[in-house]
Amino acid sequence: MRVGFVGLGVMGAPMATHLLRAGYQVHVYNRTPHKAQPLLDQGAHQAQDLQSLAAHCDRIFLCVRGSDDVTDLLRKLTTTAKPGTLFIDHSTISPPVAEALHHSLTEQGFRFLDAPITGGSMGAQSGTLTIFCGGKREVFEEAEVAMHAYGKRVELVGGPGAGQRMKMANQIAVAGALLGLCESLSFAQKAGLDLTQTREMLAGGAAGSWAFDHYGPKILNQDWRPGFSIANQVKDLHYCEEAAKAIDATIPMTLLARELLQSMIDQGRGEETTAALFEELLRRSG
Repeated sequence: MRVGFVGLGVMGAPMATHLLRAGYQVHVYNRTPHKAQPLLDQGAHQAQDLQSLAAHCDRIFLCVRGSDDVTDLLRKLTTTAKPGTLFIDHSTISPPVAEALHHSLTEQGFRFLDAPITGGSMGAQSGTLTIFCGGKREVFEEAEVAMHAYGKRVELVGGPGAGQRMKMANQIAVAGALLGLCESLSFAQKAGLDLTQTREMLAGGAAGSWAFDHYGPKILNQDWRPGFSIANQVKDLHYCEEAAKAIDATIPMTLLARELLQSMIDQGRGEETTAALFEELLRRSG
């Protein structure tokens, strides 16, 4: 089957690679063409533009930044896409936007699945992502096999927009774990404790989390290269706030994390990894 993949960033590129290895004929498009070269070297086909990609593919995967990007891409893709084309959006976008896209694309004779992902760049590389899917069951069942090329747990969590709402719940938990990690290790450093020992001992007990396992070493090595950037996290937490307001949910920890991360964007650090919040807490403690 010919599939298209739009968005070859730190998540999209390894996901498209897994589709290639699973035997799919993959057509790729990225705004920065040179990012496609590693995939082309493995047998992918480079689309010259979005319209040509849509004309050749039965399923099209998107993995881009946010709501506006997805909406704009779909507007262009649908000008040449065949009736019945299945669009699978792995981006994190606003739940109401996902619902609107479901409705609009269905009216145009297409199909759509909101399918945001979690697991970080490491999960994308290893093919062990968790994928939250929202949409019609028959559409999910058609897309599920392909998503297992890079997803360890792929589940339908509800109707249109439900995948994005589950991703909001995920990002709320991620923000809390990140804040807990950075606050704990910044306290430990100020207290004169050995950071390596602190990270190892806490990660093995009740304080342990994915953040301690994966972001803890980045803090110890002062490695602020993104898997997941501060700018992207703040974007997601903005969607979380909107979704919480819509249902009168209280998310104080999430709002605090967003405030702290936003201050780092204001300092010009938006493209660093979220684990760099450790340094911001140290800075604030004097």
